[in-house]
Amino acid sequence: MWKQFLSKLPRKSSVSGEPGQCSNVTGIQRTSSCGSIPPGRPASAIRRMSSAVFPSSVVAGIEPLVSFKDVPNSEKQNLFVSKLSLCCAVFDFSDPNKSSVEKDIKRQTLLDLIEYVGSCNSRFSEPAIAACSRMCAINLFRAFPPNYRSGSSGGGEGDEEEPMFDLAWCHLQLVYELLLKFIGSSSLDAKIGKKHFDHSFIVKLLNLLDSEDPRERDCLKTILHRIYGKFMVHRPFIRKAVSNIFYQFVFETDRHNGIAELLEVFGSVISGFALPLKEEHKIFLWRVLVPLHKPKSVGLYLQQLTYCVTQFLEKDPKLASSVIIGLLKYWPITNCQKEVMFLSEIEEILESTSQVEFQKCMVPLFRRIAHCITSSHFQVAERALFVWNNDHIISLIAQNRQVIMPIIVPALEQNIQNHWNQAVLNLTANVKKMFSEMDEDLVSSCLAKYKEDEEKRVSLEAKRKLTWEKLESAAAFQPVTGHTAVMVGHQPSANLIATLI
Repeated sequence: MWKQFLSKLPRKSSVSGEPGQCSNVTGIQRTSSCGSIPPGRPASAIRRMSSAVFPSSVVAGIEPLVSFKDVPNSEKQNLFVSKLSLCCAVFDFSDPNKSSVEKDIKRQTLLDLIEYVGSCNSRFSEPAIAACSRMCAINLFRAFPPNYRSGSSGGGEGDEEEPMFDLAWCHLQLVYELLLKFIGSSSLDAKIGKKHFDHSFIVKLLNLLDSEDPRERDCLKTILHRIYGKFMVHRPFIRKAVSNIFYQFVFETDRHNGIAELLEVFGSVISGFALPLKEEHKIFLWRVLVPLHKPKSVGLYLQQLTYCVTQFLEKDPKLASSVIIGLLKYWPITNCQKEVMFLSEIEEILESTSQVEFQKCMVPLFRRIAHCITSSHFQVAERALFVWNNDHIISLIAQNRQVIMPIIVPALEQNIQNHWNQAVLNLTANVKKMFSEMDEDLVSSCLAKYKEDEEKRVSLEAKRKLTWEKLESAAAFQPVTGHTAVMVGHQPSANLIATLI
């Protein structure tokens, strides 16, 4: 069909929006073109040749290559449908020289459609809405090639992998720009549009967020936000579908390229939640956002995740203690880079935590912080000690020093005696001095208790060591002949052990 069409191809001059020209319209920035269209021929030639290729049932009686300015207003929506039908042709971009002229025609047609949608003042008809939905689906919804790269990075910030760019982007970006303008147009009736941009369309759009092309994910993020705002009836479904993506990522695959973009969309969605928060939204916090701290690739989306969590706490500060306890549940044990991230997020959460909520979680929280203070990894210890630079946290600690100091002071003293890093030693001394100025008597009693416990620990360790030495000495005199197995419960040995202990 394309060969027949191109054998009689008109030479149409380009209009505004030259291929290769970059613009930033409604949040989508155009990149380099796929080529350009040769000079034009008369409109009459366009009509004759186009009618030979496209049946009238497809183009609604209007030739698709006619300019919108060349038809009366009453026929523009029919021309709109015709041009959308023309753009349903999908090309192979693996070979840049293959079908280059056809690609240029489609690109110019997409530019015409974008310009028309941006300037249209009349309501879009249902056939026009259906045609736009169909064209976008044909062009955008596709299976991605297998991902042969590593499943996820260790922490995110040291990710060295280069992003993968889609070869067809010069067309895809125009389809995305058209979809964004169409969804956001005041000429689109949401009651009609919701039938064609339905649940199936939304799910397939969400699946595209796993694209390895960051430009595509950025476009999808903007479009998803626009759909959420335009079609209120679809909002519960979108929240549920996104939750399912998060569940699959956290508990099954541990791999998805679009988590940061989805969280960025939901950051603004959460900020729009009405008060009091629905139980559904609180469940999203506890079952989705908190478990999202579990994957080792959390560093790739931690900034967006922290923003979502803090948005919830701004809406309802009473959620702070449950969030902190949830973070302690997923606290990293062997990943020091993640520990530093968690400490930073904890500090940000504590800044908006009330005294009542703080008291609910302060004991397990400061036990964990004390463990971080004594970490042999200097960055973890340093980040834990930086918590005392926050005035609000110091205020919370001062009001609950009777509980917190007995937990933290032993860790500080242990650091002073044993830690290898000078920067950590200096910070430890500063925190100890701050505690002494806050309540010197309490610090003294905590130090006395620490020394007493240390003496008991050393004494117990010496006794345990002596017992093992006696056991080893006694075992050396037990005869072992041939291949006879030695039974632990043998009567003479058992009596000997009991005597020694």
